[in-house]
Amino acid sequence: QVQLVESGGGLVQAGGSLRLSCAASGTIASINVMGWYRQAPGKQRELVADITSGGIANYAESVKGRFAISRDNAKKMVYLQANTLKPEDTAVYYCKADIRRIYSPVYVEQWGQGTLVTVSS
Repeated sequence: QVQLVESGGGLVQAGGSLRLSCAASGTIASINVMGWYRQAPGKQRELVADITSGGIANYAESVKGRFAISRDNAKKMVYLQANTLKPEDTAVYYCKADIRRIYSPVYVEQWGQGTLVTVSS
């Protein structure tokens, strides 16, 4: 059994900051790319940022310069530091990771349950 659990969401005023965390647990052999996605009401889920096991990060244009993704491979965690938040950043934020389980040769996409971020104007 593999699980991703997000934390750190909440209500923040425009211009404020939040730090999201995601912890992977279970029978994990290795984790490839980890990332954050978000889904606003009435919109499709979109990539916010992702990061390889080697630390190479990729960002959506809308968050470049404001958000920073990082990970701790030993702790099996990924973080998203979100600064200068805007009302349009309001969404449910989901953690995703490509995980290879012990005794398995393949990586499988796993998703967390999501954490709500609300930015008030």
